[in-house]
Amino acid sequence: MFGTGLWRFGGADSLREMQRLQREMNQVFSGLEHPLTQEFPPVNAWVGEGDVIVTAELPGVDPQKVDVSVVGDTLTISGSREGEPLKEGESYHRQERSHGRFTRTLQLPFPVEVGKVDARYEKGVLKMTLPRAEVDKPRKIAVQSE
Repeated sequence: MFGTGLWRFGGADSLREMQRLQREMNQVFSGLEHPLTQEFPPVNAWVGEGDVIVTAELPGVDPQKVDVSVVGDTLTISGSREGEPLKEGESYHRQERSHGRFTRTLQLPFPVEVGKVDARYEKGVLKMTLPRAEVDKPRKIAVQSE
């Protein structure tokens, strides 16, 4: 792989060898613009004053087949997405959309008041508002002086 020209300093041989090496590396990594594994569903999460909001993209998923659970500061989204059945004589030319069971677990920045969680599904996006547990909210402590 490495010719003797790589180890000589200066000159046209080392430049050509470096260019060849760059071409080979570009060929190896071409097409890897996206990670090889991507967690499903993709999520966004942001923190407000008293809650955290999480959105999850679930296109093609029946909302009746989605389970959301919260234990302490851990959110779990699970469910399944059905595959598209092929008719007799058909075969896939390209198949990039996954199907089957999925589970995604997120560690939240604080414990959640489970009884007040709001989860809504609209246009393929699950939006959850998870309020911070009362016992975890900061409390102002009065300082007494003598």
